[in-house]
Amino acid sequence: MATTPINHDDFFKRACSFEAAIILVAVFLGWVANINPFGSLYFSESAIAYGIAGTMPLFLLFLALEKMRIASIIKIKNVLMETLGPSLQRQHWTDLLILASIAGLSEELLFRGVIQPWMESSWGMTAGLVGSNILFGLAHAVTPLYAVLATLVGIYLSLSMDYGGDRNLLAPIVIHGLYDFLAFVSLMRAYRSRR
Repeated sequence: MATTPINHDDFFKRACSFEAAIILVAVFLGWVANINPFGSLYFSESAIAYGIAGTMPLFLLFLALEKMRIASIIKIKNVLMETLGPSLQRQHWTDLLILASIAGLSEELLFRGVIQPWMESSWGMTAGLVGSNILFGLAHAVTPLYAVLATLVGIYLSLSMDYGGDRNLLAPIVIHGLYDFLAFVSLMRAYRSRR
């Protein structure tokens, strides 16, 4: 008898809890490294605008990859559809927005709020940029290609943090959260249309 790796009924609660726990990891690592994960996070209308505008290239790339008939990309789509599709299709769009917002906040606090500045202070800006995003890619290693794509997306998110001259985590948080929401909705709709 085959077992399902994800309990689809508890998906939303477990996914939100997991993502929220990443905030605690960021706070703990920040305490160890003497870095405030929230230190570069502040409200800015321009950071929100950069975040919204910065989401569009990533989502257009997502849509383009969805249309490609390359084996490694099809494998990513199938893995995401099989693992997330059944759970996402049970959720209301507001649930997906909440989950994506928590994921955007928590992962940006960890990778760009703590790990990147920690590596930058030890090994310099370039090593911090590359090293933190290799870790980001490995944390998202659904497939080898997905890990590479996530690393590149992480670099994009890191660069958005400094766009406009002032380091602000709000721009990558908005990009990450909004992109995840759009991707979740797309996966949900694709899964429903397959059924």
